[in-house]
Amino acid sequence: MMKDLSKTILITVACCLAVFTAAKAQSEKPLSWRAAQRQDQAWYSTDEAKRIANNVLLYQHANGGWYKNIDMASPLSKNEKEQLLEEKDKGTTIDNGATISQLTYLGKVYRATQVEKYKTAFLEGIDYLLEAQYENGGWPQYYPIRKGYYQHITYNDNAMIGVMRLLREVGDASAPYGFVDAKRRIAAKKAIDKGLEIILATQVKVDGQRTIWCAQHDEVSLAPAKARAYELPSLSGSESVNIVRYLMQFPNPSPEVVTAVESAIAWFEDHKIEDTAIKKVQDASLAKGYDLKVVDQPGASPLWARFYDLETQQPIFVGRDGIKKSRLQDIEYERRVGYSYLGNYAGPLLEKEYPRWKEGL
Repeated sequence: MMKDLSKTILITVACCLAVFTAAKAQSEKPLSWRAAQRQDQAWYSTDEAKRIANNVLLYQHANGGWYKNIDMASPLSKNEKEQLLEEKDKGTTIDNGATISQLTYLGKVYRATQVEKYKTAFLEGIDYLLEAQYENGGWPQYYPIRKGYYQHITYNDNAMIGVMRLLREVGDASAPYGFVDAKRRIAAKKAIDKGLEIILATQVKVDGQRTIWCAQHDEVSLAPAKARAYELPSLSGSESVNIVRYLMQFPNPSPEVVTAVESAIAWFEDHKIEDTAIKKVQDASLAKGYDLKVVDQPGASPLWARFYDLETQQPIFVGRDGIKKSRLQDIEYERRVGYSYLGNYAGPLLEKEYPRWKEGL
């Protein structure tokens, strides 16, 4: 009896020890870059926060910007650090949150630590964003300019709107950016004023009526412009949502801003796709083990297409061949499941955000 009891106790202790060890290992595991940007303010004074901030400084290029799609939190070897020091003149971008996310992070760490090198890097990054702006108020995807669609004014993936939100906070000296000097705050305010002008100027008109925006616009003519083969000049049911949200953040919107918002809201109301859903259908024979199908579903939340034809204002689906199709199922499998063509993009905007904004006017 005692022998069985002792064995039970030993097993219990071993299990508890295993759980504790696993939890300890998990807690010591370096955070991902995504997770590091979402911590409470107290965390940004920790050694781990400063380690990641030092990585961010290493990845910063000579012009003050950063490249995209890099896990800034991943530990770096001595050789990797030395290599980064030799790559200070490579391309920099605002695509996929690049530069904006690094600056946001450095602002939080500087506020928590008051370490001067983080402030210096932040200010150099702000100078980069200010320099990258076109005279007409838009921002290219890459700066210095990279030829091709990268030089278009880029709303795609929230690029330009992300820049303008950050610069607005800098200009207003919002936390944690109260450390920014008056000269740069004034420059940031001027930049977002010019940015607003180009937002209003690029809202697409069809038969004299304001609609929404393309994901990118020609930097000279301001016309809707093509990006990748499957991103044709079109009306963007996705990117336009965040543009409207940005416009609704102005505390005392001008009549022009109000008109732009209400025109876009009316367009979204008129072009929602109702009683339809996207269904994931399991299929082990396919590369990802599933397919996406558009099905009838009465009462489903409304959908909007990522792209609408500029003339007909009907949804279009475009694969890597660059040919417009009227149905999602008609494009190749790789794009069908590898890109967002349909979604409830404007749902929260129409249901909650716009009504609150309208009530506050």
